[in-house]
Amino acid sequence: MDIRQLKYFLTIAEEGHITAAAKKLNISQPPLSKQLKLLEEELGVTLFNRTSRSLELTEAGILLQSKSSQLLKLYKSTLNEMKNFNNGIAGTLGIGTVYSSGIKVLPEKIKEFCNKYPKINYEIYEGNSFKIIELLNNGIIDIGFVREPFNLSLYNSFIVKDNLKTNLNDYFVTIAKPEFYNNAEKDTILLKELKNKPLIINRRYDEIIKNVCNKAGFEPQIICKNDDIITALSWAEAGIGISILPLTASNILPNINLKMKKIIEPSIQSYLRLIWPKNKPLSNISRNFIDIFDKNIFD
Repeated sequence: MDIRQLKYFLTIAEEGHITAAAKKLNISQPPLSKQLKLLEEELGVTLFNRTSRSLELTEAGILLQSKSSQLLKLYKSTLNEMKNFNNGIAGTLGIGTVYSSGIKVLPEKIKEFCNKYPKINYEIYEGNSFKIIELLNNGIIDIGFVREPFNLSLYNSFIVKDNLKTNLNDYFVTIAKPEFYNNAEKDTILLKELKNKPLIINRRYDEIIKNVCNKAGFEPQIICKNDDIITALSWAEAGIGISILPLTASNILPNINLKMKKIIEPSIQSYLRLIWPKNKPLSNISRNFIDIFDKNIFD
C-alpha cells in the first residue's frame, strides 16, 4: 500500500464510481480498477459493495477512508516541512487554535506575519484544546493555541499576550437557573457561595476547580463531570445544578432562562498558550511565526 493507492482509493470513495474517479484522476478505468483490486487483496478486505449504479463503502472502507485522510494530511505536512525547513520564507504553516484565540489574537498576528512573509500559506484547524493537542501530537499541525490546563512538561510553550502585552486569560463563570443563586440579580458570585451547591464541570477543569475551592475552605459538591460543554450547559438548562465554565465557552447554548455570573474572590482563570512539541526540530516557518509573538524566545 502506498500514497498513490490511497489517493486513488479516496477519489473512488468520493466519486462513488470508477469511471468518474478515473476521469477526475486523468487515468483510464482499467488501471484504476486493478489498483483497487490489488489494494483489497493486500489488505484482505472488501472496501466497496458493488451495485449496478455505484460503489458504496463497506465498514472496512469507511475505516480506511478515515485513516487515509489522516495519512495524506501527514504526508502533505511532512513534504511541506521538508521543503521549507531551510528557509522559512515560503510554504505552508499548520496552525491549530481554540475558538477564542482564533477570534481574538490570531487574525492580527497572521496579518503581521503576512506582511513580513507574503509567500506563506496557512492550514487552520479549530477545536477544543484536546483536539488541538491531538493534531499536534499526530504531526498534522506545526503549532497550537490551547488553554490551560494541559501537561506543560510535554511541550514548549508560553502565555500569549495581545499587542498591549496583556495576558489573554479566560475567566470562569457559573451558569444556572436563577433559583440556584442566593442573589440572582448580581452579575458576580463569590467562590464561597458555591459551597454545598450542586456543581457541573468539564472534566479537564476538575483539578483547577477543586484546588481553588479547597483553598477557599470547602470541598466542592461536584455532581457531574463531563467531556462536553454542551452537556454541562444542557444539565444547567434542565435545572440539575450550577455549571462552571470558561466565559468563552458559555455562549454555545444561549438561554434567557439561565443566569451567568463571574466567579470572584478568588477568580478562576485559564491562560492561553502557544505550544509546539519538545524533542522535535522546529521548522523555520514555525520559528518565524513564534517570533512574531515573542522575539526573545529563541535567543
